[in-house]
Amino acid sequence: MDIIPAIDLQGGQCVRLSQGRMDEPTVYGSDPAAMARRWQAAGASWLHVVDLDAATGQNNQANAAALAAIRAHVDIAVQVGGGLRRESDIAAAFALGAQRVIVGTLALRQPEAVLNLARAYPGRVLVGLDARGGKVASAGWTQTSQVDYLDLAKVFDRSCLGGLVFTDIARDGMHSGPNLEAVRNLCQTVKTPVIASGGVHDLADIKALLTLAPLGLSGVITGRAIYDGSLDLAEALALVSALRRIPPRLCQKR
Repeated sequence: MDIIPAIDLQGGQCVRLSQGRMDEPTVYGSDPAAMARRWQAAGASWLHVVDLDAATGQNNQANAAALAAIRAHVDIAVQVGGGLRRESDIAAAFALGAQRVIVGTLALRQPEAVLNLARAYPGRVLVGLDARGGKVASAGWTQTSQVDYLDLAKVFDRSCLGGLVFTDIARDGMHSGPNLEAVRNLCQTVKTPVIASGGVHDLADIKALLTLAPLGLSGVITGRAIYDGSLDLAEALALVSALRRIPPRLCQKR
């Protein structure tokens, strides 16, 4: 299971939100590339970068410049999300050096288009399942549909999709712990790899999520916890690395 640090971009700055409230950002730095180097130095092999302005339909070139700077200053892989609603948006993200892209609004509104993109870029397109009360939200979490996140997940299962990124909006940035039940239900519903996001607070949460790895949980995104210091990224990565070295039978007995 991968531990993936998040870098959310707003106006070219590195910020974190609580429950997706765009008007209440906490700024953690004006140099996203420096933040990316920090997480790479801690041992991360992936970064999760989101353009918050694009997610709500705004075109802020400072965020594109920040992504380009991140790609220029780190060697690790980057997955990018936020406002990717056309094939040209996705092609642009790949051109900037993204290894994977995450689409949410497009997946809800035009699932067939996303299935086609997944076939065009096998393993490189992920679907974001951002849920509020179990229902999928879109447009930067400003609109909540009547579509259940499990039902939408089934649409993309067994395709060329690279994974499903599940976020419990109510827990995002709140230090309240991940929604283990919702993540477990998703892992048990689909064969597609799942990445969990939202609510991670400390190492105990990472240990709890690790119990879902045998069910198909392939990654965990963490943001505010590593910025506020309640979770030490290097320690979390070391824990996951140590468990990978345990023979499967011994691991199952723990």
